[in-house]
Amino acid sequence: MGALLSKLGIMGSTNPIVADGAEPPSSGIKVIIVGAGFGGLTAAIECVRQGHSVVIYESFPELKSLGDIISFGSNGGRIFHRWANGSITAKMRAISIDLQNHGFKIRKFDTGEVIRHQLSPPRDLEAPTFNGHRGELHEIVFDHAKELGIPIELGKRVVRYFENEKEAGVELEGGEMVRADMVIGSDGVRSKARTLVLGYEDKPKSSGYAVFRAWFSNKDMIADPRTKEFCTGGDTFNGWIGPDVHFLFSTIKNGSDCCWVLTHKDEHDIDESWSFPGKLDDVYKVLEGWDPMCRAIVEKTPSIVDWKLVYRDPLPTWVSKEGRIALLGDAAHPFLPTSAQGATQALEDGVTLAVTLKRAGKANVPAGVRAYQDIRYDRVKKVQKLGEATRDMWHKTDFEKVKKDPKSIELPREDWVMKFDAERHAEEVFEKVMKKFM
Repeated sequence: MGALLSKLGIMGSTNPIVADGAEPPSSGIKVIIVGAGFGGLTAAIECVRQGHSVVIYESFPELKSLGDIISFGSNGGRIFHRWANGSITAKMRAISIDLQNHGFKIRKFDTGEVIRHQLSPPRDLEAPTFNGHRGELHEIVFDHAKELGIPIELGKRVVRYFENEKEAGVELEGGEMVRADMVIGSDGVRSKARTLVLGYEDKPKSSGYAVFRAWFSNKDMIADPRTKEFCTGGDTFNGWIGPDVHFLFSTIKNGSDCCWVLTHKDEHDIDESWSFPGKLDDVYKVLEGWDPMCRAIVEKTPSIVDWKLVYRDPLPTWVSKEGRIALLGDAAHPFLPTSAQGATQALEDGVTLAVTLKRAGKANVPAGVRAYQDIRYDRVKKVQKLGEATRDMWHKTDFEKVKKDPKSIELPREDWVMKFDAERHAEEVFEKVMKKFM
């Protein structure tokens, strides 16, 4: 294990990590980032840490606290911890689920029997984990980017990407052309940058699954004796697993907020839209024959989202022909929710690209961009497979085997994923990788 961790850049490295608050020398590299989600914001913050100048263009006209639960593994927490003397992680911790005392209770779908109580790992202050409301955590990262002076142009829709040997840029709705040394397309699963990078339209496919999702206050939960227990003893995390379905339920902020997600088989067409208001009656149909507690929880839900899980074949490349446009996060590699790593892998992308640009220098931006993909590609692909494996493990559970080996049903938290240090790793392998592109 020690050799593996060393290889991944977790220990034994002498490569420099940018100290918090350090004033890096200017690289002279100008970067345009399209999309102000977690991936785009992190890429911008990391670019500033490494001495690049950045501007973000985001199509939404204002920041809204949308969505429900999102997870960041300790490999993401390590990245956040390096910002602002740990004050960012302190803010995130205050609004995230605290499972140190509760852990994760995995239950049989029909009886509700706890078949495995997975304890939380010891808390690492330098590499914390976070599970909280997407909008609330996003606001903390967004505000930090603004505090750093990063220009974030809201309500600016990008209609076209372009590049040549010397520069890259975007055309905004209305005709304005903006140019830089490179462009990062972090504009999600419907990224316009993907078409330029690939040279063709890459349409999503149905994964065969969909998710009903909800976030709501504990008011009605506490009023019902059946569900009161989930909201009066601190934060909780429970999961019911059954044939081709799993139901995850959390209470957060000392039990004041409730959140659930229900993953199930679904073959609906996704050409037009894959996220829209859902119907509780459809949820009840999925939960027929399940532990009555699941329905008791769902009955307290004022509204839900029906989210079709899209799938894309692994892209042959994330980098454009001239090497000046790169895909990042969901634009490059959508993840299934069961991976609990989609957002964190977008953070790792941003960290790695900022480092490879710095190390390559302004005169070699395309080589630096290609090095980013080379460093990230195989790791991302491997982590993506974990999400598929976890879903299949829960949906095809042999409960007799689980009785003999309860640990086999746990949510994976493998060291090669969680203890990875993206910045240190990029610094360590850069020279070897860069030789391929010079």
